[in-house]
Amino acid sequence: MEILNSIWKSLPGLIGILYLLTVVFIAILIILENRNPVKTISWILVLVLLPLIGIVFYLFFGQEYRKSKMYSRKGLKDLEKLRNMTLEQLDNLPENHFQINSRLYSKKRLMNLMLSNSNAILTNNNEIQVLRNGEETFPEIFKTIESAKHHIHLEYYIIEDDRIGNHLRELLIRKAREGVEVRLIYDDVGSWELKRKFIRSMSDAGIKVDCFMRVRFPMLTSKVNYRNHRKILVVDGETAFVGGLNFADRYRDGVPGIGLWRDTHLKVVGGGATALHIIFMADWYFVSKEILKGDQYFKPFESGNGKLVQMTASGPDSDWESISQAYFTAIASATNFVYISTPYLMPTPDIMTALKTSALGGIDVRIIVPGLSDAITPKWGTNSYIEELLEAGVKVYFYRAGFIHSKVIVVDGIFSSVGTANLDFRSLETNFEVNAMIYDEEIAEVLASQFLDDQDKSELIILEEWIKRPRINKIKESFSRLLSPML
Repeated sequence: MEILNSIWKSLPGLIGILYLLTVVFIAILIILENRNPVKTISWILVLVLLPLIGIVFYLFFGQEYRKSKMYSRKGLKDLEKLRNMTLEQLDNLPENHFQINSRLYSKKRLMNLMLSNSNAILTNNNEIQVLRNGEETFPEIFKTIESAKHHIHLEYYIIEDDRIGNHLRELLIRKAREGVEVRLIYDDVGSWELKRKFIRSMSDAGIKVDCFMRVRFPMLTSKVNYRNHRKILVVDGETAFVGGLNFADRYRDGVPGIGLWRDTHLKVVGGGATALHIIFMADWYFVSKEILKGDQYFKPFESGNGKLVQMTASGPDSDWESISQAYFTAIASATNFVYISTPYLMPTPDIMTALKTSALGGIDVRIIVPGLSDAITPKWGTNSYIEELLEAGVKVYFYRAGFIHSKVIVVDGIFSSVGTANLDFRSLETNFEVNAMIYDEEIAEVLASQFLDDQDKSELIILEEWIKRPRINKIKESFSRLLSPML
């Protein structure tokens, strides 16, 4: 009995020692992964300051998979051949365009970067339509789906069982019954509330539906943190859509208590659509193990006199953080101005340095973020970076006409980026993302004009006033910033 009592009394100490050894072991694992020092320190602090919860949080969200890659496009030989078959042909394409527009020459480094870090083919036969908000985007998407003759391929982070989501479901079911091939990838976390009945109704109609990295025990701990944030629609291999909108009512009707949803989407016809289709095909292979072949799916790349576009994918399936590198290079190499719209502003250290040094060097750097957000902790995290940016001369605006969800960068009136990646750690380092990198004055002018219109609906943050905000806000911001690499 005395032995049992002795063991019982010493049990808390033994548990404490075991916990300490576990924390030390995980901390060593984190250090040996050679991550960004900011993320390493953040995770170690979480482990130390949040007993037990910190370990669980790390197991759910902290494991690093980029270096080992969950899956790799390198293993898909047919895809790789398709990606590479025109690189030699397109090698001289920039020089041909430089003869027409010398302003493109300053962006040649960015073009070469995208070719090197993500094999993003530079296509020059594109028609691009900029779609502003759900009122413009959804009718155009549904009209294009209606016109499908052979196949409809979709890959979306969020699909909800509401009016927009059900309109999409009913339309896809009808097209499938007409004999059109329909394939759909949805993200299991983004579409967490999507009911089985919703999915089953599409499957029963002949639609091939697959979930991207289903999150279920015991696999939950290895997958929940790496989500497919891409939004891709390709119809008949010729027309594609990419941008910030998912299929849910709020993307058209707005958010109660905040206002209308302001977003940006693109309709692309040409080689850019083929490039997006290649990205979809790689993800489809990952979820279904089906490889799609034939010209009916992928139209041959052709040279033309349209818009110059590179479709760039980034995520745990790539060797490099390609979109992050593109953002850094575009901002750091700017010669005139940088306009950025992003719903979440939690920049990585290199992006933060690029923003500050460009502003300090005399470049007109402006950023629009939401005044009111759909996510409170990321909003506090965003606010924690504002003072530092203002001190460097960056102009920061709070959007006041609703919720701005656009992920847009315009640089020097010649380069633009529109896609799914936010200017935060999660998009730039963790999620599967896709962006259109556009080298065209006309598109840049349209996007810059929209940015300035949004700016007119925004409040310029003044440094002298900002530093006087309540101390409790600063405390919330500081703790949220500590978590920003994990948000």
